Amino acid sequence: MGILENKRRARVFYRYLSQVYDEINPFIWNEEMRNEALELFGLEEGDRVLDVGCGTGFATEGLLEYTEDVYGLDQSEHQLEKAYAKFGKRGQVKFHRGDAERLPFKDDSFDALWSSGSIEYWPNPVDALAEFRRVVRPGGPVLVVGPNYPSSTVFQKLADAIMLFYDEAEADRMFAEAGYEEFRHVTMGPDYNPEIAITTIARVPGGTDETPGDATDAETDPVDASADD
Repeated sequence: MGILENKRRARVFYRYLSQVYDEINPFIWNEEMRNEALELFGLEEGDRVLDVGCGTGFATEGLLEYTEDVYGLDQSEHQLEKAYAKFGKRGQVKFHRGDAERLPFKDDSFDALWSSGSIEYWPNPVDALAEFRRVVRPGGPVLVVGPNYPSSTVFQKLADAIMLFYDEAEADRMFAEAGYEEFRHVTMGPDYNPEIAITTIARVPGGTDETPGDATDAETDPVDASADD
């Protein structure tokens, strides 16, 4: 397990990274990649979507181009402060501070779930993926973007020491173990490394005949009062 696959260390890491995150991020996860992933996601107008590991709100901005019903969750207060500066603390986006492995939302609360640049910090990624399946209505899409495993032996050793990097075979294992039956993977990246990221688009089992939005009436509060916010 890498040094940053630890919630406390990751929070400390982002305390400092948040100061320059928006300047550094485009070199690894840029607007073109985000837009490509959004096209794969298949979000529809009116869908209620949760952005897990929303950070400063880079992906959140893209999600808002498809639907106005967006929730954001992150464990880093420093990253969230940057997001508040963009969207307002109690504005259009409903932000929550929380844990990807223990989401503070009720079952079937969302039509779709997005998570980019977060899985690499989760100590138990299968637990988080199972939580995603729990809070998304049957038939809804779950999209996860993470760092693709390097092909170089030297970089593999470095990657293993830092955080979670994984290939398609490992993604297959994690998603299947978390209870997904339908999923596919797409690699993407900037010009200097077009396979730097691995994007998985999964579908929550069941509910294929449901109309988007049926399971999440706009007047229904998805927040689980029994969970820590």
